[in-house]
Amino acid sequence: MSQVALPHDAKAGPTKSEVRAVTLSKLDLQQSDHFVDVGSCTGAVTVEAARRVGRVTALERKAERLEVTEKNLAANEYDAAVTVRHAEAPEEFPEDADAAFLGGSRNFEAVLDRALESGVDRVVMNVARLEVAGEAVEAFRDRGVLSEVVQLQVSHGYELAGATSFDAQNPVYVVVGRRDAEGMA
Repeated sequence: MSQVALPHDAKAGPTKSEVRAVTLSKLDLQQSDHFVDVGSCTGAVTVEAARRVGRVTALERKAERLEVTEKNLAANEYDAAVTVRHAEAPEEFPEDADAAFLGGSRNFEAVLDRALESGVDRVVMNVARLEVAGEAVEAFRDRGVLSEVVQLQVSHGYELAGATSFDAQNPVYVVVGRRDAEGMA
């Protein structure tokens, strides 16, 4: 399948393709899964998940970002049934979800609690700020679902004076939760 097309900008994100690859790998999505993208923004994660699972619910609290999610969904191919909802999570979080991605840090503990109450067994939260990453790790640990934390640093090459140099992106902390977690090794 082709790369994710994101012709519309939400003035935030998107989660870079390399980070999406790790995030979706950690979620271990299956075709039978109902996946929830909390804070869909550009829809990049929504589209990638919709190529792997049967159902996707995208939640976004900002109407203009929700519109961008819808436009970027329309620009891509996928087979899943996708529902896009204008809501601030944990409101509208579906009862029958299997896996969830928390793309933002706003009220993430309430969203994490709601996800776990609904039966989600896999959840990943990506965080760019160190302090929030620490809070997320503790929240996942306190709920007994912390599986691992991955610090991801991506650099893209560019030409500089006839040679290749690299432009480093900010690091991203990928906090992984699984219901069957026995703590980090």
